[in-house]
Amino acid sequence: MPPSAHPTLASAPGGSPRPIVLGGDIGAYGTARAFHEAFGVTSVVLAGAATWPVRDSSIVDLRVVGEELTVEAVVRRVRAVVAEEPGRTHVLLASADWLVDVVVAARAALAADGVVVPYAAAEVVAAASHKGTVMRACERLGLPHPRTLVVAAGSEVPAEVPLPAVVKFASTADAHDVDYAGRAKVHRVTDRAELVALLGRIGATGYTGDVLVQEELPGGDAAMAAVNVMVDAAGRVTFAQLGRVLLEEHTPTALGNSVAQVTADASSDAAARASIDDVLELLRDLDWRGFANVDLMRGADGRYRVLEINPRVGRSGFAPTASGYNVARLYVEGWIGAAGAVAPAGGDGGASGDDGAASAPAVLGEREHLFVVVPLAILRRYAPDARAQVRALRRAGAVTNPLYYRAERNPRRWLFIAVAMVNQVRKFRRFHPGA
Repeated sequence: MPPSAHPTLASAPGGSPRPIVLGGDIGAYGTARAFHEAFGVTSVVLAGAATWPVRDSSIVDLRVVGEELTVEAVVRRVRAVVAEEPGRTHVLLASADWLVDVVVAARAALAADGVVVPYAAAEVVAAASHKGTVMRACERLGLPHPRTLVVAAGSEVPAEVPLPAVVKFASTADAHDVDYAGRAKVHRVTDRAELVALLGRIGATGYTGDVLVQEELPGGDAAMAAVNVMVDAAGRVTFAQLGRVLLEEHTPTALGNSVAQVTADASSDAAARASIDDVLELLRDLDWRGFANVDLMRGADGRYRVLEINPRVGRSGFAPTASGYNVARLYVEGWIGAAGAVAPAGGDGGASGDDGAASAPAVLGEREHLFVVVPLAILRRYAPDARAQVRALRRAGAVTNPLYYRAERNPRRWLFIAVAMVNQVRKFRRFHPGA
């Protein structure tokens, strides 16, 4: 898709922002593209390797970090980037859950450098990132969610467990380095013996954190959805949108990652509006600030149930930008003052505001748009029920793959993208149950 015409840089609050993004995945590239579309700026990306989504890009200044991205390393490297252009307002973002923890921990040290770190307080991020805490909040608030059992790895399994069940780590960030035979993002178990064996393998790694055992809800990829929300530094919701998934990845380590979803019109879609209201109530209860991606799954009654909160703009976080609600602009307008100063914030950066996250959103997503990171031929093959919808959106020009950006000029980059699309075809042939 062609780049959106961006406004003059002076129209951004505080002038031209300079993004610094940790991580080298498609989510990091999508964030860089959002800032380029909105303000015409290049993003500095700090990554552990020259990964294909961010290399050879005209809109990314890639810095390969030859060390672990600890808090101390991030502070040192971000300060070096700031020193290159001290007159700019720098915004520090992360594209993975564990990197969000790092940037939040680095916020206090970077405050004197004027770096904007647009996330909630550390304790709020920790609570929202823990699936068990989120499920308990849903229970307390009466919000729809799967029956859930939280089990400490290596502990005895209670007598009553929901079976068949899906099993996953309560905190993706805490389990970032955990490795064991057959590791998957989400496991499915059908009986108690299978569950005990799985928890034993996890416990044998030395991991002592929590593991979630949840009832398996009926339905395939098309039963999934996500709500993307932006809450500004003062606690006001500035944007909320629901996207319905058409297709997900099925490789073990990426199971559940959306590769295609259609954003909904919340002005006419009652189910979308109801789910947005549920999510906003949950975020208000958690005192959330910043961007949140909340995964949902439709139950047999047709109502979407909350599964988890992702505290950052991931891959599918480009869906709002694709549909015309630029996430970079939401960050700048919600977290940078008119003079380029950081918006007022309380405590560790989680602002205190009178309205809270449940106040009426300034904007509800009302544009239907297909966000996709795989060839459309894959959708025709593995999401046949959506063919008519995909065809209509394509004819309307309402389809965006964030990797297909006309601002990119390097032929090598387009070669990488072509290879990646071929690899997607191969992966679906190998792992999709309908292959």
